[in-house]
Amino acid sequence: MSKQFSELGINAKLQKGLATLKISVPTDIQKKAIPILLEKQDDLVGLAKTGTGKTAAFGLPLLQLVNVEITAIQAVILVPTRELGQQIYTNLVSFASKIPEISIASICGGTPIKPQIEKLKSTTHIVVATPGRLIDLIQRNEINLKGVKYLVLDEADEMVSSLGDGLDKIVAELPKNKRTILFTATMPGTIKQLIQNYMSKHVMEVKADMETVGHKGIDHQYVVVDPIEKLEVLMHFLSSRDGERGIIFCKTKAAVNKLAKNLAINKFSSGALHGSLSQPIRDRIMGQFREGHINILVATDLAARGIDVKEISYVVNYHLPDVYEVYVHRSGRTARAGAKGFALTVLQQEEVEDIADFEKELGITFKKFKKADAQSIDENNTLLWAKKIFKTKPNRAVSGEFKEKIHTIFHHLTKEELVEKILGNYIVEHTNLPTVKKEESKNDSQF
Repeated sequence: MSKQFSELGINAKLQKGLATLKISVPTDIQKKAIPILLEKQDDLVGLAKTGTGKTAAFGLPLLQLVNVEITAIQAVILVPTRELGQQIYTNLVSFASKIPEISIASICGGTPIKPQIEKLKSTTHIVVATPGRLIDLIQRNEINLKGVKYLVLDEADEMVSSLGDGLDKIVAELPKNKRTILFTATMPGTIKQLIQNYMSKHVMEVKADMETVGHKGIDHQYVVVDPIEKLEVLMHFLSSRDGERGIIFCKTKAAVNKLAKNLAINKFSSGALHGSLSQPIRDRIMGQFREGHINILVATDLAARGIDVKEISYVVNYHLPDVYEVYVHRSGRTARAGAKGFALTVLQQEEVEDIADFEKELGITFKKFKKADAQSIDENNTLLWAKKIFKTKPNRAVSGEFKEKIHTIFHHLTKEELVEKILGNYIVEHTNLPTVKKEESKNDSQF
């Protein structure tokens, strides 16, 4: 058992659950939040970057505070996306593996509502919900929130813009004496207003070491490109990271689709993720990414919420985000659980002046990434071309007679000679790489 979690007040059963997950040392935000949630009655605001263990910071106390003798819902955890909701649900179930009498339900959008309604007919202590689906269930009179003691708003800075008056509808269903717990990675004005409107005057605040924890281990760099070379520079970078897993962020769904298509054409192991995709497709892509079947995820910001994959070694901002907080969430996908990470931002010349503002606002330093030269780009494109040929499936529709004519042209060449000629043809047609001088190639006629 972990003495550290024991000293925070976490009980033996939850410690055993943590031990099975090989979690033994609390993070900074857990050390600060857990004792307050267990010992105090005040509302709480937790300020911590992504990847710092926020789920356990509020999840462990909630699991311990639940009264299993009461069959009513006692805690509601609101999240901005289904992906994040599923991640939190899975984590809570894992934490509570040694307390099977605790019942947890995920009632998020994007999945059929009827099984969720059936689930809520049986004892449920904690629900993890997206706002839209929760409001839908409230309007159908399929969920009773009158016994709720704890309301958690997780990733509040990502959720507040889409909540609108939805939070009013949800709060109206909750007891006035509930305890509200809010976790956020940033503190924009909208969050300050939310705290003022929905939380007590005596709200407590805890903050992880924002300067060291939130950006710890992340190497922030930027590269300046002309629009015409943007894709090629990106592909050169991705080739240099072959075998590693990363996320590329784009501003729009259309940009995600276009980039993902180009990467697929060039045989990169990648997938696209955005809000217009059906939930089964999103789940399939995420599953492939988590399990390592694809190495690159091209995503919009909202679609990437809830991606908690420890082995993400780099993040690429293919488009510079409009607001500073978004950069925090993007870069926070890497360097998780103490690992090192790399965040590369692709800029056009007119955007370079914005970097100083990001540095000042976020307290980080960007270094200039050395862009690949023209020869390196051409060499990488040639390698990608070779990989495309290697992965091309034979065309079975071509007649045997026609194939024989092709064979007749090439049959007297060795494998090495054929490769040399195909490569030479590609270089002449598509690159500025050096070619053999004409006088040196006279002997080619012997073939």
